[in-house]
Amino acid sequence: MNSVFWACLLTGGKLVVGILSGSLGILAEAAHSGLDLVAALVTLIAVRAASKPADRGHAYGHGKVENLSAMVETLLLLGTCAWISYESIHRLASAHVRVDASIWAFAVMIGSILIDVSRSRMLYRVAKKHRSQALEADALHFSTDVWSSSVVIFGLIGVRIAEAYPSLAFLERTDAVAALCVAAIIVVVSGRLGIRTVEGLLDASPVGVADLIKSRVEALDEVIDCHAVRVRHSGPHFFVDLHITLDRDLPLHVVHDLTETVERVVEDILAGADVTVHPEPTLPPTAGAESAPQ
Repeated sequence: MNSVFWACLLTGGKLVVGILSGSLGILAEAAHSGLDLVAALVTLIAVRAASKPADRGHAYGHGKVENLSAMVETLLLLGTCAWISYESIHRLASAHVRVDASIWAFAVMIGSILIDVSRSRMLYRVAKKHRSQALEADALHFSTDVWSSSVVIFGLIGVRIAEAYPSLAFLERTDAVAALCVAAIIVVVSGRLGIRTVEGLLDASPVGVADLIKSRVEALDEVIDCHAVRVRHSGPHFFVDLHITLDRDLPLHVVHDLTETVERVVEDILAGADVTVHPEPTLPPTAGAESAPQ
């Protein structure tokens, strides 16, 4: 809710100042913050839905809702980039729009930077604590807002320089250039979010985790081999399936104790993981050579 409040405040402030000043850079940032508001609302709904416990129809929980939330955010960002890029190129190519780089324009952008730094740090801490992909995506989004706001400030500085020194009138167009830079930053961020979202929806395994689990499990005394390790995540939850090879002569209660030990080893690597261990016996000894004929 805190993120939604600040997104509303920033969107309104940037929109008003952008319209009054005629700055495309600030209007681009207003559109960006507007999407932040939509994304924050979608994330809020997604996190609440993803936290619902598993039920008969959703045995693995509702964590994938977070991935869908990130996908919606990605598509919204790309749509905004298209509008910003079109308007920026139009201004650079033909239209001449006077930009009023007033103190209010600088104030709203500096305030935006301070707010984005604060809320991105807060969201990173919460995302790390709850292992939430949706919250981490929001934190990454807000941290890049700092850079895009900084670019807009440089564009406004260029406008002020052009006003003070007529010989440098070409700097009036730095505002449109700044808007293009904002669009480029948004494309990079949305591209990263899109890739991670698709990987989550396709159940891509975290890099290196399966090999780490295999090595740790095979280090246990009674485990002969660990194979068929599969790791997937859904929202904040990890699901791990693996097979272990054990001596076929081990008693059942020993095998049971070993599977619980393996579960604890995996949980040390992925806290709170849902682990399924399938024990397999070693192959029976080959039959002895046939008796020689009498």
